[in-house]
Amino acid sequence: MPSNTSEPSTVFHQLITALQQVLPNANLAKTYVPLLSKPNQPFYLWLIDPNFCHEDLTPAVIENLWNNCPYWVFAWASGQVLAQYILQQPQMVRDKVVMDFGAGSGIVGIAAKMAGAKRVICCDIDSVSLTSCQANAQLNGVTAERLDNLFELKQQLGIDKVDVLLVADVLYDKANLPLLDVFLQYAHEVWVADSRVKNFAHPHYHKVTKLDNTTTLPDMDEAKQFNQVVIYRSTD
Repeated sequence: MPSNTSEPSTVFHQLITALQQVLPNANLAKTYVPLLSKPNQPFYLWLIDPNFCHEDLTPAVIENLWNNCPYWVFAWASGQVLAQYILQQPQMVRDKVVMDFGAGSGIVGIAAKMAGAKRVICCDIDSVSLTSCQANAQLNGVTAERLDNLFELKQQLGIDKVDVLLVADVLYDKANLPLLDVFLQYAHEVWVADSRVKNFAHPHYHKVTKLDNTTTLPDMDEAKQFNQVVIYRSTD
C-alpha cells in the first residue's frame, strides 16, 4: 500500500535542490495521479508545483526550462498510459524482472512493482532522475533498483537480460529510434509507449493500441496531438 505520510525525506530535499538549480522559484508538490489511482490505493508522484507552470514565465525562464529540462518533474502522457496498462494487465510483469528505461519519475517502474513484478530496475542516465525514482517509490510504498547505464546491466546488476523492458516517452527525438534494436538485446520482451512518434515502422514491433486524451501532469496545455499515446510490443 502507498505510504500516507507527507513527511519529506532526505531524497526529497535532494530533488528540491536539483530543481531549484534550474528553476530557482520552482517547488515540488505531492501530486495525485488520477489515471493510476484506486479508492484504496492512491498513486502519488513528486512533480513540479502546477502553480509554477501557470505563472507568467519570462522567455528566459522558459528557455532555461527546455534547455535544461528536469524531465522527472512531469508525468508525461505516455508514461501514465503505459503505467495504467500495466496495472490493468498485471500478468505482463507479475513475478518478472522488469526494467523501466528512461525512467524519469519512475512512474512506469513503480506501477510494475505494484502490479507484482519480482524485481524492478529504473534505468536513466540522469542521476537526479534516479533519485526521483527512489523518492517516488518511497512515496508509494515500493522499492526499485537503480541503473545508470543500460550497457552495464551485467556488470552492475549481474543480469544478461531482463524479462520485460518498458519504455515510455523516449522516442521524442527520432535520433533515439535505433534504441529499438538495442532494447531487444537486453530484454526478452519490450513494450514501448510514445506520443511523439505515432507510427514507427520496425519489423520486430507491432502496434497494440492507441489511447487518446491523456494529459501530462501538471497540465502544460500541450498540443492535442501529444495527448494521443500509441503502445507497441516486440514481436516474438
